[in-house]
Amino acid sequence: MKIINFQVPTVLKSSDPLALKQTSLALITLALAGCAKPLPAEKMESLVITESHKVIDLHGEWINGGKTTEVLIRPGGNGPPENVVLRNCRIRGSVRIMGQGRNGQAEAVKQSSHSEGHTERAQAAAPHNILLSNVEFEAKGRIPLYLAPGVTRVRVEGCQFRGASVATVIYLDAESAQNTIQGNVFETKASREVLAVDGSARNRICDNLFSYAQHGGVYLYRNSGEGGTVRHQTPSGNTIKNNHFNLAGLSSGAYGVWLGSRNGRSVYRNADKGYNFGSSIDDRDFADHNKVLNNTFAGSSRSIRDDGRQNRTVPQ
Repeated sequence: MKIINFQVPTVLKSSDPLALKQTSLALITLALAGCAKPLPAEKMESLVITESHKVIDLHGEWINGGKTTEVLIRPGGNGPPENVVLRNCRIRGSVRIMGQGRNGQAEAVKQSSHSEGHTERAQAAAPHNILLSNVEFEAKGRIPLYLAPGVTRVRVEGCQFRGASVATVIYLDAESAQNTIQGNVFETKASREVLAVDGSARNRICDNLFSYAQHGGVYLYRNSGEGGTVRHQTPSGNTIKNNHFNLAGLSSGAYGVWLGSRNGRSVYRNADKGYNFGSSIDDRDFADHNKVLNNTFAGSSRSIRDDGRQNRTVPQ
């Protein structure tokens, strides 16, 4: 993977919109200097954002000239970034926001999970207060938007998701929390459910259009044991409200919304044994105390499955 450190001024401001657009594009051109040769099709370039208080507004232009690219928002020398805005742009590839590691199986995540206080450590190490607004995602196989363990207070609004993913469209990983997914359109041809809430809590998923959900819409669960990592937080306190799900052609065993879709049914459920807390002592999802309100479903009667406890489910 080609890694390019991507830095922009603290805030891009100009009274002339054209000047602002040219400034944004010039900065990306400068950041990509020396990368003119196209990479092999199976490889992905990477733009890295490590600084806080950044606004990146491309006024509808492609990031990295439309090359397949992963935008990484991750900690740098000054700790995890906060108050980063990415808006009015198009990306062919994906965005990953990460702290301790890229996913729940990362070594630093696993080691932290083997002692109590892991949720707090993961959240302290991860980016927060990130805004993605009016971003058009063209997925090229990889999950287009991945919030890694501990990421909090990300807002995804008015975005369009297209292309194809070998897994989900959005993944909220373990110990993440308080993220908002609102007013987006999901058209990506996903091979799994559209939105995975894996041990992520207190998120709001509202006012979205799930145009393609043949393998499921929103699933809440815990990937207990995966990679030897103990899951501490449960997928609880989430609100799924005022969304529309097109379930035409829904695959066998799939649902629009499923609260508790794993509940220990995984081949690696015993890989985190030996600790007196979290999924190490109980592999169940505990997808409890969630609200599923006033959503609409078309194309299938398999709208909501509730395998949790004390959830409030009100289909429209």
